Amino acid sequence: MKVLLVGNGGREHAMAVALCKSPQKVQFYAFAGARNPGIARLARENGGELAVGDIHNPSAVANWAKSKGIEYAVIGPDAVLAAGVVDALETAGVKCASPLKEAARLEWDKTFARNLMRKYSVRGIPEFAVFEDAAGAARFIDELGKPVAIKPAGLTGGKGVKVVGAQLKDNNEAKKYCGELIKAAHGGLSAVVVEERLEGEEFTLQAFSDGKSLAGMPAVQDHKRAFEGDLGPNTGGMGSYSDANGLLPFMTQADYDSGLAVMRQTIDAFNKETGLLFKGVLYGQFMLTKEGPMVIEFNARFGDPEAMNVLTLLESDFAEIVMKTVDGTLSQGDAIFEKSATVCKYLVPKGYPDSPAKDEPVIMDELEIEGAGAHLYYAAVNESDDGAIYTTSSRTAGIVGVSDTLEEAEKIAEYACRFVSGEVFHRKDIGTKALIQKRIEHMKKIRG
Repeated sequence: MKVLLVGNGGREHAMAVALCKSPQKVQFYAFAGARNPGIARLARENGGELAVGDIHNPSAVANWAKSKGIEYAVIGPDAVLAAGVVDALETAGVKCASPLKEAARLEWDKTFARNLMRKYSVRGIPEFAVFEDAAGAARFIDELGKPVAIKPAGLTGGKGVKVVGAQLKDNNEAKKYCGELIKAAHGGLSAVVVEERLEGEEFTLQAFSDGKSLAGMPAVQDHKRAFEGDLGPNTGGMGSYSDANGLLPFMTQADYDSGLAVMRQTIDAFNKETGLLFKGVLYGQFMLTKEGPMVIEFNARFGDPEAMNVLTLLESDFAEIVMKTVDGTLSQGDAIFEKSATVCKYLVPKGYPDSPAKDEPVIMDELEIEGAGAHLYYAAVNESDDGAIYTTSSRTAGIVGVSDTLEEAEKIAEYACRFVSGEVFHRKDIGTKALIQKRIEHMKKIRG
């Protein structure tokens, strides 16, 4: 079974580890934008190969896959899906457990996703409107009379959303930001989504989808802000945690079930609207409010860092899940997870995200990290010909602690972080008892 992975970050390293654990005897190949040492090693050890090239070039990826006789493929990054790489692979005869460009539109076009939910009465949408002109957005903000969230229609690497009361001081700043986004045309989309600001606690719910059925994964909470205490600019994610029961400490089973039901409604709505099936991982970013889970956005792939939490716990055969996703035979029983807690801490270059220290050497003592009981996932690094590892402009490595309790998993992850040296830093508070208790108390207050 020849399987191709496209991408080279921490999410992709976690996907590669899960694929290579398969009893299917996977021949593992990777097409990457940089030489991730963990992914390169797995390709070498599992009869495959890693190629470095433009992962956003559909013909380059498809031609290389065809030359290697690849049978199945999975995609990591959102921009690769938006570029139509899956479409090119499918045309070349490679079966993909990731969505076509039109299906990935649930992520790369927020206006499409919001309008689809409205048209088919999918639960969990806030009051919103879509604008291609700044004047119209400004009028809606005044008419709404509430704090708002401003979202670019296109992709921004998880860093484009701004909220009044957080990144924006007032509605005047929100109006100005709308104009900037429309002018910037992120992902080629000159539109902005303006919606009421949601109050509550965010959580991520990911599920495998064959277009008809969903197989849910443990809920995860990511931490977007760069610095401890939830301060600083938004990032791609500084770390995340999941609990042993598959929920989060401030969630109920009913909250989880409600979120998964919204995701089922969404793939059904997409099928009715387009006649296509959403195949791959659907990622629901939710705000748990007094009224229950509300949709912040959908993503069409694993989260990063959330993939590292859930795939570390995956007991089922990931390669078999890939095949069943393609064949349309997936069920919840195909995705079984270890009942443990996880804490992921991302090490990032100093100055990240605004002015990251690039091309700096970083040393990771894999034996000590593994000896501490943690899992190391290389992320946006580059390995030189002599085996040295250097930072890039994005996140460097994820370290995941696993244990029966969140408190112990956090201690494992934090201890293991000391075995990474270089111009990097991490948030020490992710997964700590104090920060999680803060989330619990916040949700109690929200629920009243």
